[in-house]
Amino acid sequence: MDRSQLLKGLLDIIVLRVLDTDDGYGYEILHRLRKAGFDDLGDASVYGTLRRLYRAGYLSTYVQPSESGPHRKYYSLTEPGRKYLRQAHDAWEDVSAKMRVLFDTPGKGRP
Repeated sequence: MDRSQLLKGLLDIIVLRVLDTDDGYGYEILHRLRKAGFDDLGDASVYGTLRRLYRAGYLSTYVQPSESGPHRKYYSLTEPGRKYLRQAHDAWEDVSAKMRVLFDTPGKGRP
């Protein structure tokens, strides 16, 4: 199965959830995603998602100097971003529960 389409649909809430714990800049956000097991998310997809979430008002940005290079643009959740994440979490829980029921129901070729 090609997981990329599934991840594409979940990328907004994945990125928002990573930023719910702490602000971050692009490369560091990618590192957190990789550490969480999302190795197959492309850099361009994540950076594009950050820009789109910012334009939607779910993220704000600020710049901080870096000791090891140029200034870094940090992303932070806004209150509308937190609200969207809560709604997405509720929707995820609802769909997950329904999918568990479907997968727990015996079908052809399944015990």
